[in-house]
Amino acid sequence: MNHVIGPVSVLERLIGMVDSCPWSAHAGRMVPLAEATAPSVKRGIYTPEQRRRRDTTPWTMVQGILAPIQFLVFLVSLGLVIRYLATGEGLALAVGSIIIKTLILYAIMVTGSVWERVVFGRYLFAPAFFWEDVISVLVMILHTAYLVALIGGYLAVDDQLYLALAAYAAYVVNATQYVVKFRLGRIGAGGAQSEEGDRRSGGMRGTGHTDGVGAAG
Repeated sequence: MNHVIGPVSVLERLIGMVDSCPWSAHAGRMVPLAEATAPSVKRGIYTPEQRRRRDTTPWTMVQGILAPIQFLVFLVSLGLVIRYLATGEGLALAVGSIIIKTLILYAIMVTGSVWERVVFGRYLFAPAFFWEDVISVLVMILHTAYLVALIGGYLAVDDQLYLALAAYAAYVVNATQYVVKFRLGRIGAGGAQSEEGDRRSGGMRGTGHTDGVGAAG
């Protein structure tokens, strides 16, 4: 069978021989349909081994318990601090709540570092959670600065509470980071589960059997 090469194909070949531009469309080349429509491959937060370590270490449950407790204490403390700044009442309760919030923060920072060491091999600044750790350190510094100001009496009471509010604002940013990362981790787990399911079902075609694969998120 004779293969007829059209002028467009010839032109594409000639351009391809002399063009070094990595962007085919800008160079005047036609991008193959399969290449143009191929889905982009996204790297998940965890490798399969890291996900296994995350799902088996008890430190994951510790984080899952401490995180909502810290958030509830934060909400109560925020209300008490705002109440004092607005009315001048309840200073002891406001200060006590900030101290409790700070102690819980220290606990979650220490256990979180252990968790990160178990899952990623380092205590802080693992690539998957680098910016979350950066803001976490800032949150801890601000909370500690409040305790130093409180114990040393370095600021007026109202200024101490405003420092606590700054620490709380940083905490909200940090909590948002982790919520977003958690959702990305769940999405990544779903993709990995779907990929594995496709691979297994593809290998079992013709047998009339489908294998359900579960992945922890």
